[in-house]
Amino acid sequence: MRTIESLGDLKGKRVLVRSDFNVPLDGDKITDDGRIRAALPTLQKLLDEGAKVIVMAHLGRPKGEVKPEFSLAPVAKRLGELVDAPVKLAKDITGESAKEEAANLEDGEILLLENVRFDPRETSKDDAEREEFASELAELADLFVSDGFGVVHRKQTSVYDIAQKLPSASGLLVLKEIESLSKATDNPERPYAVVLGGSKVSDKLGVIANLLKKADMLLIGGGMAFTFLKAQGLEVGKSLLEEDQLDTVKGYIEEAKERGVDLVLPVDVVVAPEFAKDATPTVVAADEIPADQMGLDIGPKSQELYVSKIAAAKTVAWNGPMGVFEFPAFAGGTKAVAGALSEGDAFSVVGGGDSAAAVRLLDFDESTFSHISTGGGASLELLEGKTLPGIAVLED
Repeated sequence: MRTIESLGDLKGKRVLVRSDFNVPLDGDKITDDGRIRAALPTLQKLLDEGAKVIVMAHLGRPKGEVKPEFSLAPVAKRLGELVDAPVKLAKDITGESAKEEAANLEDGEILLLENVRFDPRETSKDDAEREEFASELAELADLFVSDGFGVVHRKQTSVYDIAQKLPSASGLLVLKEIESLSKATDNPERPYAVVLGGSKVSDKLGVIANLLKKADMLLIGGGMAFTFLKAQGLEVGKSLLEEDQLDTVKGYIEEAKERGVDLVLPVDVVVAPEFAKDATPTVVAADEIPADQMGLDIGPKSQELYVSKIAAAKTVAWNGPMGVFEFPAFAGGTKAVAGALSEGDAFSVVGGGDSAAAVRLLDFDESTFSHISTGGGASLELLEGKTLPGIAVLED
């Protein structure tokens, strides 16, 4: 994969960078700036080498319309604080404001274009529409650096088409993501444990199918665990259940046996009568879930079991929380898994999305994990073994 070094001398060059600044907002206040901080090494490298840096990113789902609530203004403000220099924000993406600001940019300065998804061509399925938009973006710059790992699984203008219009390379974040996730999937040091959670089995079908061929241990938690428990003939009360996936899950259970994969399911569960922050939690055995209760976390015995399995592993990939970690009463399972990874010696990869959010919300030191991915969907597709368009286009 082409790196920034392959682009040659950057001094005075206008470098267009695709970053992932899709951060959570409360009004105009950023509640988690993790993705902005993750972009800093690449941006700082370009600035240090005297490049004129033009950054493009998206925020939310404006669906091709200009919506003020999805403006990148809060991002420009926070990015400026982090790089300790003013960050200019264009009023548009490829219009008069963007052209004028890009033309007046000095060496070592940053310009942020407005939300690329304000333009419907960014996400268009029509190749010609995306190519037209890419040509307009290419007029603003000399070179392109792809550093938004959270979007490399998308065949979109600012990720895929632009890389064919300008000399292009991967940024430091994308390189680190690919190297870390590959280390956790292609040739892992064994024993290799995969911890999967989240609400739905259907979201992780490809991951389970791929990793059953590679993992030594597969630990299942979160809402998806109840479809596994039901597939084993257990009653799950009002817990989240995907009836249409029961046959598929039975097949996974059988395949795990055949391959000698240690498939670990909860032995106890924290249940409540309703999905609510102040719901009364009760711990029950996994085979004794009352009909009027729903499982919202793995129980204390399960936590001990999962922690012991993780402690025995040399490589661990974790994707998806063990319970409703946003509610303190049901955060124990996720906290136990995060703690085991944080304190353990294994090479640990946290697969973005809710797992990364949980690490921050539960106040873990991010540096104690080998790698925390910035891309939920992208990291999932890599774990599935898929080819990502935004990566493939950067390969020689």
